[in-house]
Amino acid sequence: MTKTNSFHNKVIAVQTELKAPKNQFNSFGKYKYRSLEDILESVKPLLSKHGLSLTITDEIKETASGHLYTEARAILHSPEGSVEARAQAGIDPNKKGMDIAQSFGASSSYARKYCLNGLFLIDDTKDADATNTHNTIKMLSEGTPEYNKAVSFIKNGGSIDKVKQKFSLSRVVENKLLKVKS
Repeated sequence: MTKTNSFHNKVIAVQTELKAPKNQFNSFGKYKYRSLEDILESVKPLLSKHGLSLTITDEIKETASGHLYTEARAILHSPEGSVEARAQAGIDPNKKGMDIAQSFGASSSYARKYCLNGLFLIDDTKDADATNTHNTIKMLSEGTPEYNKAVSFIKNGGSIDKVKQKFSLSRVVENKLLKVKS
């Protein structure tokens, strides 16, 4: 067995042996889910058993249209090799009920969880968390049909507050819509 095969076999073993049960319950949505902490608690003994280590980092990034997001990166290491996965999650710095640190932290946790899902082949397709929108609001981006409708709505006397009820706006888009209104 070559060193590459040895590492490959260790990764397969962890992916096969990992059981990360959904021990959390969302009483509002009435569904069970697994948290980042649940995954980490389940994978640590397997990493030790197979002589692997895991590092997780994340970085705050910004799209060309001014939207902030977290990109998480998980790397599974051994002396024979490494493999990595990445995942992204948007950040809403104006999320009601959260201060800025909580908003960034929630996005970091979400991105890290889905990064580990990819790395360890954890399937969340039957998980309500995978389909629940958590009352999220779609981001309004320039050049989209929704943006053009919002501009037309505001030109015809509509309020930006009504647009905000339906869409999340970056500062750039909000400023452009304010200019349309004037």
